Formats: sequence, C-alpha cells, structure tokens
Amino acid sequence: MLTADVYGAAGAAGLSAGWSVGPGGWSWNLLTDLRQMWAFPFMVNAFRAGTLIAVGAAVMGWFMVLRRQSFAGHTVATVGFPGAAGAALLGVGAVYGYFTFCVAAALVIAALPRAGRAAGGHESAVTGTVQAFLLACGFLFTTLYKGLLGGVTSLLFGSFLGITTAQVWLLFAVTAAVLAVLAVIGRPLLFASVDPDVAAGRGVPVRLLSTAFLVLLGAAAAEASQITGSLLVFALLVMPAATAQILSARPAVSLALSVAIAVAVTWLGLITAYYSPYPIGFYVTTFAFAGYVVAYVMTRSVRFAGGRT
Repeated sequence: MLTADVYGAAGAAGLSAGWSVGPGGWSWNLLTDLRQMWAFPFMVNAFRAGTLIAVGAAVMGWFMVLRRQSFAGHTVATVGFPGAAGAALLGVGAVYGYFTFCVAAALVIAALPRAGRAAGGHESAVTGTVQAFLLACGFLFTTLYKGLLGGVTSLLFGSFLGITTAQVWLLFAVTAAVLAVLAVIGRPLLFASVDPDVAAGRGVPVRLLSTAFLVLLGAAAAEASQITGSLLVFALLVMPAATAQILSARPAVSLALSVAIAVAVTWLGLITAYYSPYPIGFYVTTFAFAGYVVAYVMTRSVRFAGGRT
C-alpha cells in the first residue's frame, strides 16, 4: 500500500498526465472523500489556492462585468501566457511573468485616451491588436525554450498541481492586498461604474479610479491564470459575476453570490477532477457555465410567468 507522501507525488504526476488518482473512487460520503483528498499535501494547497483565487476573482469580476470591461479583462488575462512563457525562458518562476505582464497590460489599457463613450471602439481595437501580438510572442518564447513545450497546456488551460505552501502565502498576500484596496475605493468605484458622467460631475476622480481598478484586475487575473490558465480565466472572472448579477440587482447580495458561486465551482472542479481523467479547467468552466444557464433560464421563466398573470 502506498504511503500518503508517495501516493501524493504519484497522484500529482498522474493528474498532470490526465489520470484519475482517487484510490477507491467516489464513496458518496463527502466527509470521507474530503478527508481522503486532504491527506495529500498537494491537494490541500490546491484547495487553499483555489479558494483564495476564487474569492479575489469573483470580487474583481463583479466590478468588471458591472463596468462592461470584460474584453479588457480578457486581454489582461491573456497576456499572462507570454509573461509566464517569457519568465520560464529567462529562468525565473512563471508567477513573476504572470504578474509583470498582466499588471503592465492593465497600465497600458488605462493609459489609452478615452474621450467619452465614442472612444470605446478605438480602445477595443488597440487592445485587441496588442493582445494578438503578445500571444504570438508567447508562442515564440515557448519555441525558443524547448523544455517548456510540455507545459503550454498548463499555461493556457491551468493546473492546480505543484502549488507550494510558499505560493499559497503569496496568493494570500495578493488577495488580501487587492481586497483591502478595493474596500477603500469600492464605494466611489461603484458610483463611477454605474454613471461615470454624473460621478465626474460630482468630483469623483473617475480616471484615477479606473486606473486603480485595472491594476487590481491585472493582479487578480494573474492569480486566476495560474489555476484556470490564460484562456480559461473567464471561468472565474466573468461567469460567477455574470450569474450573480442575473440573480440579483442588489449590489451587496449580488457580490456575495458571486463569491459563493466562484468558490463552489472551484471546489466542485477540484473534487471532480480528482476522481476523473479530465482537466480541472474543463470542470471549473463547465460548472460555472451550467450555473449561468440555470440562472438565466430560471429568471426568464419567472419573468415570463409573472407576465402571464
């Protein structure tokens, strides 16, 4: 019989290869199954990191959806791929590449001139152009560093494996810093997000708040990219927030729902992937998408039924 440490290493290797590592399969006893998974350090770190990332992404994603900056958020997250690939090419940790490129991209987007709503089209064109160029750079970096070729899938589609305790603490520090800043600027940011013209007229520093928000979004995207990958980062940034805003128009309730949904789909994705041979990113995205569809159909049905009475 394998010891917990040996089985944990083998399990990590198996998951990275797409194998199921559940020793006896799902027992239908949640507490027993959780105890079994948490016997392995790599799974404990996966749950810790996943929870921190889900909370940070859900809160930032809620403001992002409210501000209709999903494309900017997608760009900020996507450039994490060339950042991580470039960091590996330079021989430093991928996490530094994620944060450097994501935050830098956020600053570039924030610096784009905005002169009212008409500037939105120009901003999107520039953002898309920069995004395409940096994606091409990412593939160049992976080609130059041939040893990374097997890790491209993880950079694009994410992985919970190999997260160390030190990385969990780093994620905790980033999440705490992002939420602390957001707590300070949250009220004026909400005002500027709902009606920027009126907010500017009342002296709210709309442009400064927008820049601060994009930097925080870059940090949150860099966090989430390590779990969902650069391409599936929307699973945690957009879907829980979009679902919550369908279910409730009240900001406090909607924000709490966004966090609850993000944590739930992350935990469900982890548990399901542990007992199956398929990637974690697929499950997180699928559960989040299913939640959105259910919420949309449910609210439409209620409105339709209300209209008939």
